[in-house]
Amino acid sequence: MNTIPTNTVSDFYTPSTTGSATSPTAATGTGQDGEGSFSSVLQNAIGGVEQLHTSAQQQVTQLASGDRQDIHNVMIAVEKADVAFQLMMQVRNKIVSAYQEVSKMQF
Repeated sequence: MNTIPTNTVSDFYTPSTTGSATSPTAATGTGQDGEGSFSSVLQNAIGGVEQLHTSAQQQVTQLASGDRQDIHNVMIAVEKADVAFQLMMQVRNKIVSAYQEVSKMQF
């Protein structure tokens, strides 16, 4: 039976230089000094997806020009970028859905 590695969201983006983007308080925005807010975590995640896409694109270009011979690593990079993008789109869809539900509430 094949085993599927378990990845977390933090595998798809580079944490901030302070390292707080992967801490539990960063996701809830309850940091004492305001760092790790929801928007900064989201920006870091989007930046990580963009970085994965750029890396995959460079590797494909190198493979096409003959500078690389390892098609397996190139395909892995492309799939990582694709999965990260799909995850980002699902998160976006959930955020939009939550916003629409909140906007329907009457106060």
